[in-house]
Amino acid sequence: MKEAIMRLCYRQLTLLLLLLLVLSGCYDAVHPPRGLELSLCMPAQEQAGRRRIPGDPGLTERFELPKYAYVFVMKESNGIWSVWRKEEVPLLAEHWVLTRYHGSNNTYGDSIYRYDAPIQYVMKGEKVKGRVYAICSNKRLTFATAMNNITTLSELTNWQFDTSPDSIQQNLQNIYSTPYNYEVNGTYYCSFDCTHDNSSAVDLILYHLAVKVDLTWNVAEDKRINEESPGSAVRLTYMEARNLFAEYAYCFRPMENRAGSPLVSGYTIADIVTSGDEGLWWEGRSYFYTIPYTTTGVAGYFPLQLRMETNSSGDYYRPTLYLQVDTESPFVPWLRATINISQPLENKTDSKLINS
Repeated sequence: MKEAIMRLCYRQLTLLLLLLLVLSGCYDAVHPPRGLELSLCMPAQEQAGRRRIPGDPGLTERFELPKYAYVFVMKESNGIWSVWRKEEVPLLAEHWVLTRYHGSNNTYGDSIYRYDAPIQYVMKGEKVKGRVYAICSNKRLTFATAMNNITTLSELTNWQFDTSPDSIQQNLQNIYSTPYNYEVNGTYYCSFDCTHDNSSAVDLILYHLAVKVDLTWNVAEDKRINEESPGSAVRLTYMEARNLFAEYAYCFRPMENRAGSPLVSGYTIADIVTSGDEGLWWEGRSYFYTIPYTTTGVAGYFPLQLRMETNSSGDYYRPTLYLQVDTESPFVPWLRATINISQPLENKTDSKLINS
């Protein structure tokens, strides 16, 4: 008798559990769990007749799409920010697709590369309102503070990565992030709100962290040839960029890097022109990417230090070109400088402010 009662109770309990599962399934069908879907996007090409953010990828340059993404989802509760989700996401080349952007940013209609394997999070009853930050790179990055140790919004917006390894210096044009001070209609552009019964989809459009420095040089035509005194003819036989930024740089503050005055150590990009580049002795153009920064001595200007030689004389001219930058801009600029040479260089140091 006792065993029969126990079997009956077991059947009833089983039926009750099944009923609860059915009711739960019905509820989820009517009220699916809230979720957050993140899509990684890189600007690829401007729409005809529109200006792209200077320095972003275009038809005339080749960029390697990222293989690593470092993603933070911050949540806000009663004015207090904390990390809700954070992870390093490996990215596969076959998932990048070329498409058009149709969101609310100023790149509407532009071509973008979108990663077609979105990053998804399920809320499971949570009500989350917050922001998303991400930094992507073709090479694995090393950070000043370990990712797991970032817990507050202030720690995140001040997060830095190491730019000193040669592998990173040569990859700077392929590092992108979400600038912390880019707003659309007064709101950070990668914000979301899942505090009601809705889900959110956020397009993370990431922008270059390295500035493009575009150099053009020209030797005056009447100085290129001197038949009476060939040795006095002017030709640029050597030029390199010196003391470029190779310290810890902000992940989400691309225009707020600072260094002492002057920066006395850093990565050197050599061989912009060498004595073997006869075709570039009189005129040419070259560009490279580097981390933008300003110095304590000349605020608001990016210092481009050069080392130049004319006529293989062994005498070097060491100018510093101070290129004006907007340190409050969310986006890195495309910096251009034209160097006009009208006489042999002397062994001296000089500087020049360039306002445009």
